[in-house]
Amino acid sequence: MTFSIFEGQEPSQIVFQFKADPPAVTFELTGETDDIFKIQPDGLLYYVKALDRETRATHNLQIAALDAQGATVEGPVPITIEVKDINDNRPTFLQSKYEGSVRQNSRPGKPFMYVNATDLDDPSTPNGQLFYQIVIQLPKVNDVMYFQINNKTGEISLTLAGSQELDPTKNPSYNLVVSVKDMGGQNENSFSDTASVDILVKENIWKAPDPVEVVENSTDTHPIKITQVRWNEAGAKYFLLDRENLPVFPFSIDHEGDIYVTQPLDREQKDSYVFYAVAKDENDKILALPVEIRVNVKDVNDNPPACPSPVTIFEVQENEGLGSSIGIFTAYDMDEKNTVNSVLKYQIVHQDPQIPTDGLFLIEEYEGKFQLARQSLKKQDSPQYNLTVEVSDKDFKTLCFVQINVIDINDQIPIFEKSDYGSLTVPEDIAVGTTILTIQATDADEPFTGSSKILYRIIEGDSEGRLEVDTDPQTNAGYVKIKEPLDFETAPISTIVFKAENPEPLVAGITYNESSLASLELIVTDVNEAPVFSQPVFEAEVSEDVETGTKVGNVTAWDPEGLKVSYSLLGDTRHWLTINSATGEIFSAARLDRETEKVYRVQVVATEEGTHARLTTKHTNFEERVHRVLIRINDGGQPPMEATVPLPVTFCSCVENSCFQPAGHQDGMPTVGMAVGILLTTFLVIGIILACVFIRIKKDKSKNGVENAQASEVQHLRS
Repeated sequence: MTFSIFEGQEPSQIVFQFKADPPAVTFELTGETDDIFKIQPDGLLYYVKALDRETRATHNLQIAALDAQGATVEGPVPITIEVKDINDNRPTFLQSKYEGSVRQNSRPGKPFMYVNATDLDDPSTPNGQLFYQIVIQLPKVNDVMYFQINNKTGEISLTLAGSQELDPTKNPSYNLVVSVKDMGGQNENSFSDTASVDILVKENIWKAPDPVEVVENSTDTHPIKITQVRWNEAGAKYFLLDRENLPVFPFSIDHEGDIYVTQPLDREQKDSYVFYAVAKDENDKILALPVEIRVNVKDVNDNPPACPSPVTIFEVQENEGLGSSIGIFTAYDMDEKNTVNSVLKYQIVHQDPQIPTDGLFLIEEYEGKFQLARQSLKKQDSPQYNLTVEVSDKDFKTLCFVQINVIDINDQIPIFEKSDYGSLTVPEDIAVGTTILTIQATDADEPFTGSSKILYRIIEGDSEGRLEVDTDPQTNAGYVKIKEPLDFETAPISTIVFKAENPEPLVAGITYNESSLASLELIVTDVNEAPVFSQPVFEAEVSEDVETGTKVGNVTAWDPEGLKVSYSLLGDTRHWLTINSATGEIFSAARLDRETEKVYRVQVVATEEGTHARLTTKHTNFEERVHRVLIRINDGGQPPMEATVPLPVTFCSCVENSCFQPAGHQDGMPTVGMAVGILLTTFLVIGIILACVFIRIKKDKSKNGVENAQASEVQHLRS
């Protein structure tokens, strides 16, 4: 039988009443009674003192039934008394003061020290369950806790903020007040204890070492230790991480954190390395962020100077003055720049031909600049000189070859093959990039040099930049192309002036003149262009219950030729709309129904009105006469009606706004013979008329004389 009794209870408490059948007359109690448990002859089991679980948690007893002679009749029967715990003990720290240390930047959550407390109460009950916590942290920077404690085990570690912000140069030590409570810290009647914890902050030793310098092509035995890393605590495992994914990684690390170079390095192949060291714990968990390792490869002079090319070519014009710069010769060295290993010196060691003399050229010792040393050059002396240049560093020498070509000076200007390219007619819609004309100039300077190469430039007649001229590098022909769209309305006729020039400047005393100029009359013909709307889509919002005839929108378009525009609708399948053909205003023409069409789309057509037409020529080589041009005209009706109209066009020579046209036979005009006959007849008629007049005058005179004589006689008689 098992009985449970709480410790600390008042004594003389009955545990159990035992009974036995005759002949048993009494009971006997044996075992771990500790003078606490008693039994009466009638079998009443009781205890006379308060129990203490911390003294004995379990009492093992035996009870037997005896007869009158003291002999065992029944039993013994085992009895177990379990002393149940009450919270009658306070927890106690093993030390009143603890001391520990932690490295700067240690991993958060990893314990670096412990505090321990004990409680005599039953650990399997809340009475003996301990709860740890940090009560005070001094100093508490910015009210941030840098330390934390496992409330069950007492392990102290850094918080994330502590891992990042602890700095021994600012606060080398911290003091914590740590408390422990029983009852799991959840009962207001729990007992507690406190202890002081002093923590020393040590400098973090897990950090990137200084950059390492390794001499290239070392002949020492490898591997060679070059640097090291250390974790803050013992027992870490170290690894190297190659982020560059090199074909061969020439570094290693041992279990102590020592880093080695495993083979000779070549600076000309790779002048520096960057990789990372990683520390892991026994479970292969990374302890902290990897640290960067930098290795620079130190140069040794193991490379000779190198020529820039098999032959370096320079050009110099004849008649250049002494000291004139010809060019800069630059060799290179694979050794490290800006060190003594890569400093180069230049020297001319041979000239071929030595005409008219040796030593015609000079090279600057360190800069490599070529200059004329003694006199100007003449192409007739030698069109080409070959020089051998010695290039040296402090240990090596290399021979390089330089070719200097003597080129003709630019003393000839480009001359056009003709100065007038006449008239050229093109439509205004000709495609951009189209070649419309080829012009040609020639230059008497040396071919395929800057002195003979020709560049064409438009200097007049194209301020808008509509044209461009490309030069054929082989023939110097100029291809005149359309660069920007043409526009009949802004520039129907233009006089284009081309100028041919060299990229190389002319020598002193020579200038471009009219021989380098040519002109072209460019005639742009009109192309009928369709009207253009001010925007591609017009939108309007209208209620479905608007009255018929309500204005719902407006569209606008314009014609590039300036003609009037008329408007019409296309796709008005429901006949809901109408448009004013002159203004573009759109009106409702019937009742609208939103349930039938939420969005109603129609197209608006803008059409030019056929008020007049312009007749232009495609060329100017017309015979001077009247030409009969047939013009077909149609309207826009349905069906369209059309007619053909003859238009007489007269071509003639014009001088000072007067037009002269050779006479020709026209219907109704007399021939030359007829004209002579008419003229003679006219003269005959005039002669007859004159004869009649003379005869009449003569007769009148005779008659007047007789009358005068008779009158005189009468006067005399009367007198």
